[in-house]
Amino acid sequence: MEVRASVMGQRSYWHLLARGRVPQPYDIATSQLLYHPELGFALPTPGARWMQRYALESPLAGTLREFQDPRSTTYARYVELQAGRESFVEQLLEAAERSGEDRALSSGWLDVLGTVLPVLRYPSHGLHMLAAYVAHLAPEGRVVVAGALQAADELRRLQHWAYRMRQLQELRAGFGAAAREQWQSEPAWQPLRRVLERLLVTYDFGEAFVALQLVVKPAFDELFMVQFAALALERGDRLFAALAQALEADCSWHRAWSDELVRVALREHPGNLSPLRDWLAHWWPPLQAALPPLIGLWGLNSEQARQQVTAVEAKCRARWGALGLGS
Repeated sequence: MEVRASVMGQRSYWHLLARGRVPQPYDIATSQLLYHPELGFALPTPGARWMQRYALESPLAGTLREFQDPRSTTYARYVELQAGRESFVEQLLEAAERSGEDRALSSGWLDVLGTVLPVLRYPSHGLHMLAAYVAHLAPEGRVVVAGALQAADELRRLQHWAYRMRQLQELRAGFGAAAREQWQSEPAWQPLRRVLERLLVTYDFGEAFVALQLVVKPAFDELFMVQFAALALERGDRLFAALAQALEADCSWHRAWSDELVRVALREHPGNLSPLRDWLAHWWPPLQAALPPLIGLWGLNSEQARQQVTAVEAKCRARWGALGLGS
């Protein structure tokens, strides 16, 4: 079907006319949602000044108008996808309760799990807030949609950590009771906490995006959704491994849309390469320093811990290289 102007003027979705095809649901639901990048703000409120300074005047130049979510995710599509995934996770958790398989977990593994799983709720909540902030400041509606749905994914991850912790409290009374104190005081968690707290007061859209989507979150996801999950499987904790694998599917999409945003930013304005690299160089060292203490909680020997750190670093650097951001 050809999209063209009618005799009475432009048809519905006239702003999509240049595409030369019937608009898809993703086109309709996510195109030109924002007015302020082009029209500005009607009133000089503090919120307007904030958006102007930290979003529209970010060193990350360009409109990002050509950004397209690789998954073409609308709210309806998101609900459809996550309904199936939630059903799968719920079945995993319910099966564990019925079978009593948690009773087969070793005391040593429960000790390790108790220093990690309950505390994960706190950095996960930080990642939720950061995704929401990046979405809020994005200068393009399709980026807003992707970021907002990522924030929902982070909240879902947090919910599953909390549910799993409660299950294990039936096995070991007080499991996770000291999690808040551990997050605030345990030396192994403090480097990551400092990075997240600094990022929570990093207001520029471009820098917040790079620090979150290209540094902190992908390393966090690789560390816990992949590396720690593999360790859990080795220790007989099939449920944690399966739960992490299910949540990693969300993380994979988060990386995919972020990669596409970087590619669009570089196509629109090749000068964006410089600030992107500068932000990577600024945020990677403190995050890199946070990895060994976290892995130190896992009860591995020094060589095993070194291999885990190397794997996370290699995954991050390979991604940057694929995007043309490597030095």
